[in-house]
This record gives sequence, C-alpha cells and structure tokens, in this order.
Amino acid sequence: MAACLCPRAGCGPPSLMPAPGLQLASSSHVASLNPLVSSWLHCSQELISDGSVVCAEALWDHVTMDDQELGFNAGDVIEVMDATNREWWWGRVADGEGWFPASFVRLRVNQDEPADDEALGTGHGGDGDGGAEAQSSKDQMRTNVINEILSTERDYIKHLRDICEGYLRQCRKRVDMFSEEQLRTIFGNIEDIYRCQKAFVRALEQKFNRERPHLSELGACFLEHQADFQIYSEYCNNHPNACVELSRLAKLSKYVYFFEACRLLQKMIDISLDGFLLTPVQKICKYPLQLAELLKYTHPQHRDFKDVEAALHAMKNVAQLINERKRRLENIDKIAQWQSSIEDWEGEDLLVRSSELIHSGELTRVTQPQAKSQQRMFVLFDHQLIYCKKDLLRRDVLYYKGRLDMDGLEVVDLEDGKDRELHVSIRNAFRLRCGPSGESHLLCARKPEQKQRWLKAFAREREQVRLDQETGFSITQLQRKQAMLNASKQQAVGKPKALGRPYYLTRQKHPALPTSLPQQQVLVLAEPKRKPSTFWHSISRLAPFRK
Repeated sequence: MAACLCPRAGCGPPSLMPAPGLQLASSSHVASLNPLVSSWLHCSQELISDGSVVCAEALWDHVTMDDQELGFNAGDVIEVMDATNREWWWGRVADGEGWFPASFVRLRVNQDEPADDEALGTGHGGDGDGGAEAQSSKDQMRTNVINEILSTERDYIKHLRDICEGYLRQCRKRVDMFSEEQLRTIFGNIEDIYRCQKAFVRALEQKFNRERPHLSELGACFLEHQADFQIYSEYCNNHPNACVELSRLAKLSKYVYFFEACRLLQKMIDISLDGFLLTPVQKICKYPLQLAELLKYTHPQHRDFKDVEAALHAMKNVAQLINERKRRLENIDKIAQWQSSIEDWEGEDLLVRSSELIHSGELTRVTQPQAKSQQRMFVLFDHQLIYCKKDLLRRDVLYYKGRLDMDGLEVVDLEDGKDRELHVSIRNAFRLRCGPSGESHLLCARKPEQKQRWLKAFAREREQVRLDQETGFSITQLQRKQAMLNASKQQAVGKPKALGRPYYLTRQKHPALPTSLPQQQVLVLAEPKRKPSTFWHSISRLAPFRK
C-alpha cells in the first residue's frame, strides 16, 4: 500500500480494511453525521445501479503505487462506479479504474449539468415555456448548492466543537501529560478558528432565505469575513508540526488510550485525532470550489452575482496566501542552513527579522577614506542586507563581514562619472544611505543589467515588508528555534565547515591504505586531471604534507 493523506482511520481499499466491527462502527457514525449526505450517497448508488453516470470532483491529489488504487489530481472529474462502501469507492478516470478514498472527492451537487447557457434556455431564440422551465431548473440547482454550503458549515462547526471540547479541554486538565507548548503544537490556533467559524455560520444563516432559498445572498458573508479566514494560514503552517508530535506520542500507550477515551466521551466518529485536525486544512481549500459552483448557477442579473464573483476571487486569494506562507516557512530552513555555513557569523540570527531571500550577487564596495575597493558577496533578505568575503582558495566558503538594516536605508541611483563624495570614477553604481546616522555605502556592479536587477530587488524587498505588515506574517519563536535546530543537525551530517586557516595547512587524519596495493597505483588514482601548475607544485612541498 502506498502512503496517502487520507484522514480516515483504517485507510485502504475494502479488501485491505480493518476488522468488520471497526469498519461498521465507523460507517454508522458517518451516517449519523449528516442525514442529507447519507441520503445523497444512497441515491447516488441507486443511480449507479440504474446505469446512470455519477461524477465526483477530486479535492486533493491521490498518489498511489498500488495497482488496485486509482490515482488522480485535484480538480479531476471521476466517474463513480461503486459507492456501496462509505470509505472507499471504485471509480474511473482517463488513465484507468481503481479504488480511491471517498474523503478525497466531493459528489457534484447536480449530476445532470448542462453544457452551456443555451441548454439552460438562457440563450436567444428559445421559446418562453422552455426558458421558464430551464430557469426553474437552474434555481433548483442554486438551492442545492446553498443547502450544501450551509449543511457542511453546520457539520464543520460541530467538528470544531468536538475537537475543542472533546480533546483540547481534556488535555488541559492533564498537566502531568501535556505542557502548554505541546498543546500549542498539536492544536495550533484551532480555538480562534472555532470562534470565527461560529460568527461566519451565523452570518450565513441570517442571509439564508428560507422561503425561496435560491434568492439567498451568501456572497456578502464571504466578503465580510475574508480577513478572518487568514488565520487558517497559521494553522496550516503548524499542521506538519502537529503531525510530528502526535506521531511521537502515538508510540506511548498511555497517550493512545487517553486520546481514544476523549473520542468516546465526546461520542465522535471513529477517526484518529490527526484525522480530525486535518479537517481545517481541507476546509479552507474547499471554499473556492463551493463558490465556483454557486457562481455557475447564479444568473448575472441575480443580486448576489457580483458578491459571489468577488467572494470567489477573495477566497482564491486566501488559499494562495496560505500556500505562499507555507512556502515561506519551508524556506526558513534553507535560510538557517545558509547562515550555519557562514564563517565568523556575528550578531543575531537571520531568522529573528528575516524570512525571505530576495536577491544575491557580487558587488564592489568602495569604502572611505581612501576609497578602497573590496569585492564582496551581498545577500538581500527582507529587512537586512548581509555582505560576506569569499575565501581566496575555497570560493564556496564565505566569511561574515557585516549587515545593513534595510528599514532605515535609502537607495540612491547614481550616474556614471565622478562621485562627489569619494571623488572617484564610478560605473553601474548606487548608494545605500543610512537616514539616522548619515552613513553611506557606495556599491558598484560589473554590468548595467546587474545594477538594474539590484535596484528592482531593493524595491521588491520594500514591497515584501509592506505586504507582511498588512497580512500580519511573522515567524514564531518555536518555528525559528526548530529551523536553527534542523540546520545544526544538517551541518553535523553534511560536509564539515571550513577550518579557521587554509585547509592545506592543517593536518587531517586519513584512512590507512592496504599494504598490498602498490604505491604507484595509489598515486595514479589520486592524481588530479589537470595541467601541471607551479602553484600546486609549491603547495605539495609544504611541510605538513610531508611524511
């Protein structure tokens, strides 16, 4: 079986699932979750039995190496051929047939979807009765989508309440088993999500038209709460840490029994805690799909049309923002590893203020008072610019030389010619001027296009800082600590850091060669494939290399 992200307990095709008793309990609980869904699945299976085509849309990728399972990508349309098992269905896509987890897809609200507006009777030239009938059908479709949105939101609220009251509240009582830091790692900000979702559901129900559901105006609710949905970013970014911690605790029987007792006391369905905690991640990705379907059945003259259209765009942006933040947090490990590779590092860690690499490259730094030129490697992050010196022999080794605070810098583009401050001729130059101190740094690129790339990079850095302030993006102390710890581990198992003095002046232990191997053969294997050089000849004569 291939590993997958299915939140179900007992993940696997029906033939490979747990004992029937366990599966039966899970199925009965699932059925009790939502009678509408249970009825819907029953009707879908009847349609399949009658020979009708039942389609589902993939919410997430399903990657598998098992020839009995069906692989697909998010957004694919799958023909459901057998839905008798509640957890694993048999389906078909273009590449073949196989089992797939039902939790990875959602059945289409309306299976008989019209191909275009003409089929709905909204095109020109249709007769009046046919147009009215088609519009009535479209109104019913919109009603179905609205009912589904409200139904899934109510189920989701119950789900969040069960986690907060059934698990988190019980965990807080056991100070002998859980620290506050552990609980923050496992549950993240799920209580904040619970509070926001309760307000969101109340807003949806206020906009719901019970007498004529298709006239309900839900788009405005999403627009009013779009800022609140950004709190999912913190939760989604923390979720991998929660999985790691739960995996560690799952090895200890007392935690396994405790979590199972919590589930039973709260009368929750037969899913493990990590499966429950995955739901908010899935939920925020589902909103654009629901809104897209709602928009599809909303007439352009409907009062809700513009709001639904704007809400769809807004929720796509929220999902994109969450993905971007996830990428940023994945990059902090790389930033920490880069810092750990720098020799003679001074001052605070990069991650205290920065989380994004903007640009890097070599520049010539002209310093006062003698206008001395220095070749340095500059690396631009958000909030700060680091400059380093390359090792003369090992060009991949960098020595820390300093940093500039970008928050207090002004970037001044300079024309080629004579510099008024240092009285030297300059080309492809710009000056970084520190506002409070008045200190300035003259930097020169080798080519005009390199200079332009740097000027654009400085503008991007300021824009990145502005966006982070607007969206409230920041790295927690725990995330920063974990990234630095990962970097130190990587450094320990990776290549050794450069020594304080040139490597060819340092004695290093080496493995003893077998005496049976002729010395001349060893020398031939070790000989570098390069032209003779007097420099390397001189190096080989240095005393530490002599026997």
